Amino acid sequence: MKKLFSVILVIAAAMSLSSCSYNSMVDLDENVKGKWGAVQSQYQRRADLIPNLVNTVKGAANFEKETLTGVVEARAKATSVQVDPAKLTPESIKAYQSAQGELSQALGRLLMVTENYPTLQANANFKDLQVQLEGTENRINVARLDFNTAVQQYNSKIRSFPANLTAKMFGFSEKGYFTAEAGADKAPKVEF
Repeated sequence: MKKLFSVILVIAAAMSLSSCSYNSMVDLDENVKGKWGAVQSQYQRRADLIPNLVNTVKGAANFEKETLTGVVEARAKATSVQVDPAKLTPESIKAYQSAQGELSQALGRLLMVTENYPTLQANANFKDLQVQLEGTENRINVARLDFNTAVQQYNSKIRSFPANLTAKMFGFSEKGYFTAEAGADKAPKVEF
């Protein structure tokens, strides 16, 4: 009789947990991790294009070595910062975003400097790489927006009652968002 009561109690507890949103929290958590993977994939795509861009620029123009060095160093730093999808805290996302922001700035400087080199601008390979980088930046933006949407859905779920009780019981914690970088509200100044 005690065993039957224990089995019934276990089944009742399992059913109550499923009604307290545990399974949907797991689904949302996995969705956030998947979206994070998409963000990382797009940043990796950009990092993979950069050596081609730098080599094309090197081959077509002889100019400021420090600009190229800055791009290469920023790429190395951006690819060295990794974030565990299970630990998407606001701090870890901010560190990742900061490293990627430095790379974006270095690329911007490289593209502005190349404006002074008509031979390079006419180079079909360089133009193709510029288009690829522009497309990649757009993909990164879409991936970041999708990630933030997934995080918003997840965070809303784990903070809502009664799901918040299940979330606390099983260790589901809030995920961090991508946010605008410092100075993003000001348009970049391009001078020739």
